[in-house]
Amino acid sequence: MLGIREDIRNAQLRDPAARGALEVWLTYSTLHAVWGHRWHHWLWRRGLRFAARAGSQWMRFMTGVEIHPGATIGRRLLIDHGMGVVIGETAVVGDDCLIYHQVTLGGTSSGAGRRHPVLGDRITVGAGAKILGPIVLGDDVKVGANAVVVRDAPAGVTLVGVPASVARSGSIEYQI
Repeated sequence: MLGIREDIRNAQLRDPAARGALEVWLTYSTLHAVWGHRWHHWLWRRGLRFAARAGSQWMRFMTGVEIHPGATIGRRLLIDHGMGVVIGETAVVGDDCLIYHQVTLGGTSSGAGRRHPVLGDRITVGAGAKILGPIVLGDDVKVGANAVVVRDAPAGVTLVGVPASVARSGSIEYQI
């Protein structure tokens, strides 16, 4: 129950459209997707793989957010306008991350092992961004809308473009 309360409070703090705890609890389908993922991840880790996958596909149908039950999600993940978000099986998302709609944390191979990205804490991923492969983004990274990230990035940078690179003008980094 603590995680649910924490998630509701986080949504109220970070989303200016959140009007109250009851509204967030009842209408934020992206939180429902995260809460469903917690249950499906619990099943996955106990070897109940079919039940976990079936449940995650039902949650995808209901919310438009696909989080593989094998993915590891940190505390206070906020997915804003989450339709079309895909988080792959071996992805890791740190604490206090913000992900917008149409984001993919995807793999680039079908081999065994880690195929999906690792996101540090306090990362913001803009709408439509694709973060692909077994790469690592450090803490406090910002990924611009529609960027395609295919390489590791150190903490605190802003990534934009296709393929994404650190946003700089002279020696000043732009913040989005």
